Amino acid sequence: MSSEDAQVLLNEIEGHLLIAATREEGRTAAARFSAPFDWLPQDRREEVERRFETEYLALARASWQHTAERAAEVRGEYEKAYRALRRRLLAGWLLACAAVVAVGGALLPLGQ
Repeated sequence: MSSEDAQVLLNEIEGHLLIAATREEGRTAAARFSAPFDWLPQDRREEVERRFETEYLALARASWQHTAERAAEVRGEYEKAYRALRRRLLAGWLLACAAVVAVGGALLPLGQ
């Protein structure tokens, strides 16, 4: 197994664990939410809890998607800024080298 395959596998495992933890959080939140509705029949309370858990998971996924999209945008912005900085540094270095060569070329005839 290559390191890339291992990383993909680890990412998938992490994703499954994250979803499982979020489902459990949703169940816990649903139980807290439905607790005051003790007057509802048990089957109705369970339905409320299932719907709450489903909505909780959907909101979590939407939040994760938004976060991933924003991270991609920020990464693009930083990569663009990094490329611009590299170009400026390279241009400055080339300019400095050209100046050294020009000064050296101008001073060489004086030294003879």
